[in-house]
Amino acid sequence: MASAPFPYISSRQGRGPVRVASVIVDIATRSLDGAFTYSVPTDCASVQVGCAVLVGFGKRRAVGYVTAVEDVEEDDVPHAVRPILSVLSEPYFDEDGAALVDFLASRYVAPPASCARLLTPAGRRPTVSHADGAWVLKRPPARRAQASSPVATEQDPPSAPPALTEGQEKAVRAITRARKLARGDVVVVDGVTGSGKTEVYLRAIADVLAQGRGAIALVPEISLTPQTVARFEARFGSTVAVMHSNMTQAERFDQWKAARDGDCRIVVGPRSALFAPVRDLGIIIIDEEHESTYKQESAPRYHARDVAAWIARRRGIPLVLGSATPSIEALDACAHDELWHRVSMPDRVNGRPLPDIRIVDMAREFGSGSRMMFSRELSDAIVEAVDAGRKAVLMLNKRGFASFLLCRECGFVPECPTCSVSLTYHEVDHALVCHHCGRRLPVPPACPRCSSPYLKKFGAGTQRVESELERLLEGHAADVIRMDSDTTSSRGAHARLLKRFSRPGASVLLGTQMIAKGLDFDDVTVVGVINADTQLALPDFRSGERTFDLIEQVAGRAGRGRFPGRVFVQTYAPEDAAISCAARYDRSAFLSCELGKRKVLGYPPYARVADVRIWGASEQEVRACAHDVAGAIAAVVADARREQGDARWQTLGAAPCTLGKLRGMHRWHVLVKAPPASDISSALASVLRPWRTPRGVSVAVDVDPQSIL
Repeated sequence: MASAPFPYISSRQGRGPVRVASVIVDIATRSLDGAFTYSVPTDCASVQVGCAVLVGFGKRRAVGYVTAVEDVEEDDVPHAVRPILSVLSEPYFDEDGAALVDFLASRYVAPPASCARLLTPAGRRPTVSHADGAWVLKRPPARRAQASSPVATEQDPPSAPPALTEGQEKAVRAITRARKLARGDVVVVDGVTGSGKTEVYLRAIADVLAQGRGAIALVPEISLTPQTVARFEARFGSTVAVMHSNMTQAERFDQWKAARDGDCRIVVGPRSALFAPVRDLGIIIIDEEHESTYKQESAPRYHARDVAAWIARRRGIPLVLGSATPSIEALDACAHDELWHRVSMPDRVNGRPLPDIRIVDMAREFGSGSRMMFSRELSDAIVEAVDAGRKAVLMLNKRGFASFLLCRECGFVPECPTCSVSLTYHEVDHALVCHHCGRRLPVPPACPRCSSPYLKKFGAGTQRVESELERLLEGHAADVIRMDSDTTSSRGAHARLLKRFSRPGASVLLGTQMIAKGLDFDDVTVVGVINADTQLALPDFRSGERTFDLIEQVAGRAGRGRFPGRVFVQTYAPEDAAISCAARYDRSAFLSCELGKRKVLGYPPYARVADVRIWGASEQEVRACAHDVAGAIAAVVADARREQGDARWQTLGAAPCTLGKLRGMHRWHVLVKAPPASDISSALASVLRPWRTPRGVSVAVDVDPQSIL
């Protein structure tokens, strides 16, 4: 974006003051990389930074967001400057918000308007549309005032805080020190599962509230962490606003307004809650900071951790990052940035040991004649736990009944017609489902290619595991609960299923990755990872780190109470470092292996990466555009390498994405690498901002991607 608020104002001295505004015009185009100057007429005197305004732009009308207002001399205003037509809203953000918009647009090479929209309430923005040859302004309907706080409900009195462990005390002291230094320090709370990180967050927030300030607490997915959210509400009552995408727009607006008006001083939610208008923000907390859900997958493709660090530094407030498996980026920052500090919490609150993790070699299991989905060790452990009235948690990183159907005569595998992936078989409704675009097709009675009736189900999905589990537990009193995208699609489904699991007595919770986080039940004694290899085969530099994190996170669900826990990790790759090191809780050994690979290959933290993506309906046009973009980027990279004398500036050229077709769109990408401290965004912006793509083809860049699939 333009560095100066008013780039079109001359330096001549004038006859008198005139008010002008810098406005980001909300038009969907990448080429608008800055704000435009408009005069402020007397009937728009209420305009402030953060207001939505109606402006003329070319031959059309558009909504814009004010990022600066200033009085200048009349002679300094060019005749071409047009007036603001009307003010459409109260301020959505202030000067700090305007600076944040500029940061997001610059760092992530994103349209400024898409960045500004992050700071506006969902569903409450005015829009302009073209109808019957005219531009029509659409204002959202007025929202009826609430009789009481939108989060005020009948609830128990705030809970009394428990005594802190030595590790918790150390973490609270580090956060307090960061708050007093007021320079934007980051405290990484590296605590094992069950070490009491949530209580650390609550104490830190209580200290901030006592200073009359507010707090933002981010969780990976609000629906998957109801216990964590409940603890915030139990401690702080109706001063907590909860914001997430499963709420209606009206509900989200009420929470947004409560935060803006100061009725709620704590906002809890997923990554988008980072932009809530909390009054006098005093702390930001990100729980499970390693989670990939903190990365936005559409423009602007920001990472909440990096944006939160920028906000913390600008405002001089602490940022707290909590995880049992901190990201490699966070650990690297702690080692090299004086404002980043790691605090270790190696012990559980109740003093219980971490559960033993057993690696089960499924190749050996198969070789011994077993054809069961569960190894003998895991089967025996599940039955033993159930008979003792305990609980078990089983994780499979898939859903559906089987991975795919295959014709045993010709090898045909049914694929999604709009995505380059096989269709997943679902037993319940006897359907083939694409887990990317949602397309559903009936199961063919015979092979569409050779008419053979021999269609076999291969692989294992959650429905099939559930079926096998019910057979294993036949005659045993146990409640089998399946938690995946199919069973949790309705509103409130997560909470209902977890409430069912929490009831006294034996039960088994079977689910996908969603059960690896936020579960805290004292009577879970067995955890099983059905297939730990799922992510290892993916062509992504983070696959090993994700596998390690997932095993450690799901293992932590066991043995949190007075009963010891056991974890069984089923794998065909028992020697892989991600699996073998996770089983020993040996992060140092894993990092030694993983960082060695990344250094050789040039991946974070030893390089910055950007993934330029090109997609469209025409494969030929996408391919041609990808090669053109790759050529232009190669020239810029070569210039940077020569000017800086650093060979780490690299581009891998144009290539099809691993998922080459998605929702009918063909996908190519260009991977760019640069030195860790380099401004990779500016280099790419010089190519991508002015780039004109053929109609039907889109180009976007993901700076610091979490996945390159």
